[in-house]
Parts: sequence; C-alpha cells; structure tokens
Amino acid sequence: MELTTVWFILIAVLWIGYFTLEGFDFGVGILLPFLAKSDTERRVMYNTIGPVWDGNEVWVLVAGGATFAAFPEWYATLFSGFYLPLLLILIGLIVRGLAFEYRHKRPAPEWKAAWDKALFFGSLLPAILWGVAFANIVAGVPIDASKEFTGNLFTLLNPYGLLGGLVTLGLFVTHGAMYIALKTVGDIRHRAGALSVKAGLVTAVLAVIFLVWTQGQTGTAASAVAFVLAALALVTGIVMARAGREGLAFLGTFVTIALAVAGLFLALFPDVMPSSTNAAYSLTTTTAAATSYTLTVMTWVAVIFTPVVLCYQAWTYWVFRKRIGTHHIPAPEAVSA
Repeated sequence: MELTTVWFILIAVLWIGYFTLEGFDFGVGILLPFLAKSDTERRVMYNTIGPVWDGNEVWVLVAGGATFAAFPEWYATLFSGFYLPLLLILIGLIVRGLAFEYRHKRPAPEWKAAWDKALFFGSLLPAILWGVAFANIVAGVPIDASKEFTGNLFTLLNPYGLLGGLVTLGLFVTHGAMYIALKTVGDIRHRAGALSVKAGLVTAVLAVIFLVWTQGQTGTAASAVAFVLAALALVTGIVMARAGREGLAFLGTFVTIALAVAGLFLALFPDVMPSSTNAAYSLTTTTAAATSYTLTVMTWVAVIFTPVVLCYQAWTYWVFRKRIGTHHIPAPEAVSA
C-alpha cells in the first residue's frame, strides 16, 4: 500500500477519534440548559466531561497537523477556502474551553450563567459547522486550475451542507445524552435517557436522508456498507437506550459516528478535495501529498507515539469511569462579608 493511502487512512482515523470522543463533549454542552434543573445538576454535567474534554480536543490538533505535513496542498486549499467557518469553529472551541476554566472562579449566579451560555454556544457552533464543512468536502467545492477555492461562505451554506450540519448536531446531541445517562445517577440520568431516545429518532431520519444523498452523489460500494452499518448501529443504540442499557446505547452512537465518518472518507477517496468546477482540478491523495521522505518519517513517528497517546487516554477514561450525581457535589462555600 502506498504511503499516501496509508496517511489518508490515518487522517480518517484521527477524525473518527475526534468526532466519537469530542462529539459527546459537544452534546453535553448543548444539553446543559435543557437537562440541568439546578446549579448542582449543571456542575454534575460539567464534571462528566471535565477530566476528558481537553484530551479529546487533541485529536483535532493532530488531524490538522497530520494534514499539513502529509497533504500540504489539501491543507492549503482547505484552510484558505474554509477560513471563516474554521475561524468560527476555533472561536467556539476557545470560548468553550474558557467556560470550563472560569465558571467556578466566582460564586455570583450571573457569572456562572454567562459561562454556561458560553459552553452552550461554544459547543453548538462547532457541532453544526463541522458537519457543514465535511459535507462540502465530500460533495465538492469550486476549485480552479490553481487549486484555489473560488467560492465564499454562502457557497458552503447549500442545502446538502446545511443538512450535514443538522446531522452532526443531532448525532452529537444524541451521543451526549447517552453519555450523560451512562455517567450520572438520579433524576438527571433518567431525563438524559428519555431525551436520547427522542433525539435519536429525529437524528435517524436526518441521517438516513443525508447518507442516501451522499451515496447517490459520490458513494462507492465500501461507503454504502459503512453507511448501512452506521444506520443499524444508531437504531441499536436507540433501542438499547429505551431499554435502559446505557452502556450499549452509548456504544451504539459511538459506532454510528465512527462508521458514518469512515463512510464519508470512503466516498471521498482517492480525492481529498473534489472540484465541482472541473474534475481535473480536484486534489487527490497523489497530487496533494508531501514527499516520500516526509511521509516515511511521519510514519515512524506515528508508529512510536500513537500507542503511547492511546494508552494515556484510555487510562484517563478508566480513572474517571464511575458515575457521579448531585450527592457527589460539595456545597458551595459561603461568601464572607
């Protein structure tokens, strides 16, 4: 197998890791105003993802760095053409990260409420825009002979792209609700479980429309298999959530997102950024790749350090594996006069 294909697969794996892990983080943030009925319950929701959210974000940093090193032409066209959506995603991620760090700094309810809104919008914006971006990458965007993106923001906000955004939003909300049900006890657990079923049913309808549309445009036999399995995994997750089997329900949405992203990359290959202007202008794994020497060095680095990162992150999840509830949250300290 050529190294260009190997690195296309590795980048796909990095994005799968990011969306499956950061996906439930986004879902928890989006659900904060709807599931939590008190400040204590909001603190419970923060604590379900507090130990892991920053580690989950590492996946997107590595995916971006790997794209820059392995496929510099892809990186240049993507980040210049999608500059505004990616900037908005970055702002959302920054605001969201600040919410985790600053919410507890002051006891004033107004202060906490402001950072709760920051977490909500900082989760909502990326959850939608990632779907819009990937839908457009797979479907193709206007690229000229110089490999330059010739569209604008409104080019990306087409019906297919917007549907992709709604699908990722729905998947992340469902994934997040199932994660909360898995990680909590008490009333919030039951509310999250019930909401995950409702959100899952709506998402299933949107996802089927989107995946069928994708398959009809650029799909392959391999992507069709991945999409069908993703749909089955989502249905299984919903059934398990309805039965109160939170672990299997969460596994169902985890596998759904992994297979859906894998299907998108399978539908994309061997292109990395198709041109809707002229197929001859499309960027492929061959035309967008770095030198063979660069790919070889990167491969050895990945072989050495990837297992270390995986072991560390697995250890983090193992340490913080137990459920939490309102009785685990200490009472706020009294503010001295």
